[in-house]
Amino acid sequence: MEITLAALHGRWTTLVVRELLRGDRSYSELRLALPMLSDKVLSDRLAQLGEAGVVERDRRPGWPPRVRYALTPSGHRLGPVLQALWDWGAEASTRDTGAESSCATSPLR
Repeated sequence: MEITLAALHGRWTTLVVRELLRGDRSYSELRLALPMLSDKVLSDRLAQLGEAGVVERDRRPGWPPRVRYALTPSGHRLGPVLQALWDWGAEASTRDTGAESSCATSPLR
């Protein structure tokens, strides 16, 4: 469990993984999907996920060089883990407020 949490540590990391669960993306596509992240944070999270073996970077030849980011098979296996975290948080939220969650629909489904 600690290894998984270490791979996902840092603010915004789960959102980067969420976007990549939807398919491979270029850096620009990730920036558009996650406008609240600074370039530095996005670069740091992609590097961190690469070191953890969750994300692979595919650099294509040419000018300008084209780079795509994709989840590794290990990274894809985080999908159900993130879904379980989402479900637990949504349930805890409704339990704490006593009201129906406004975030009832999972962004992972």
